[in-house]
Amino acid sequence: MRYTGHLDLHRAWERTFRRSGLPLAYSQGFHPQPKINLGSALPLGITSDCEVGDFWLETTLPVSEITAAVEKALPPGIRLTTVEEVDLHAPTLQTQLLAMEYEILLLEPFSGLDERLAQMLSAVSLPRQRRDKAYDLRPLIEALHRLPDDEQGHARLQARLAARAGATGRPEELMAEIGVPVEATRIHRTRLVWAEG
Repeated sequence: MRYTGHLDLHRAWERTFRRSGLPLAYSQGFHPQPKINLGSALPLGITSDCEVGDFWLETTLPVSEITAAVEKALPPGIRLTTVEEVDLHAPTLQTQLLAMEYEILLLEPFSGLDERLAQMLSAVSLPRQRRDKAYDLRPLIEALHRLPDDEQGHARLQARLAARAGATGRPEELMAEIGVPVEATRIHRTRLVWAEG
């Protein structure tokens, strides 16, 4: 599933609701779209166990009935953890997201990792370029530290990256700044940090 892109994941959820028989709501107009809002696009190659989405139904149904129907229809690789009813007037997920936390496993030895992390955290600025646009990575790194190595001796990191409008820290950019090819890692999103309330 980690090689499933955001749009394909969106379509997977639409197909899941179609298979479930639940009355998923669609927008009006010439090209109706399913009313699905995923909290944050998961970058390609990254896994997660904390994704959140809003799904609108045409009718109100018991949460237990929705849960059972969706669980039966889910494709392999997607697991449902919680279903809850949300106020229709609540702010959108994207406006409530503050940061994202990741665990990063380095599949190959990397000499000088601790020194490199210390340099990054003490830096005032980490200028980078993404899609021909310059930005500063440093204010987007809210936390970064080593975790104990895994049983095979692979280094592990934990990072908390900002997720503000127009300023989202990306784990692959963090790895590039450290000097680790993203293909030599396994990155897992562990937590979405929301605004209070």
